[in-house]
Amino acid sequence: MSYPHRKTILLIVLATLFALVIYGCYPKRVGPSGPDGKQLTWKKMNVEQRKAHMKNVVMPRAAAVFRTWRPERYARVDCNLCHGLGAETGIFDMPTAHLPRLSGELLLGPEFKKHPDTTKLKLDQLVPAMAESLGIKKFSVITRTGFGCYSCHLGPDGPKFGN
Repeated sequence: MSYPHRKTILLIVLATLFALVIYGCYPKRVGPSGPDGKQLTWKKMNVEQRKAHMKNVVMPRAAAVFRTWRPERYARVDCNLCHGLGAETGIFDMPTAHLPRLSGELLLGPEFKKHPDTTKLKLDQLVPAMAESLGIKKFSVITRTGFGCYSCHLGPDGPKFGN
């Protein structure tokens, strides 16, 4: 085997290992300890544990992002910000019709055209903060999986990308 081919194979192996390390660690354990003493993933938490995690981890991170954007409007943040009246009745399903519907376009062209600063802020700050808080991968346009805009917002005809 010639030297250039070895280099190519080595690069492929390294790229594969890198991908496994980066994506193989999900879902991350972000919650309280389970019976085995290890932190729980979001999916393994019960309702009360999820509520506590939302109150203590997710909401403060979301509030911080919203306050950097519009401090006066988001001086007080509660569950209704994302869940609407469902929060008051115990319905926390996401995505929700409470939030504005998005275009359904994969790269959010209409949203960038109409609200470029807001869309950029949410993609660059809110989505990564929420994905990390929940221990979920950030949305990938290649696999069309992970936490992204459509994890909270509906598309024009309902849920998108498996949400």
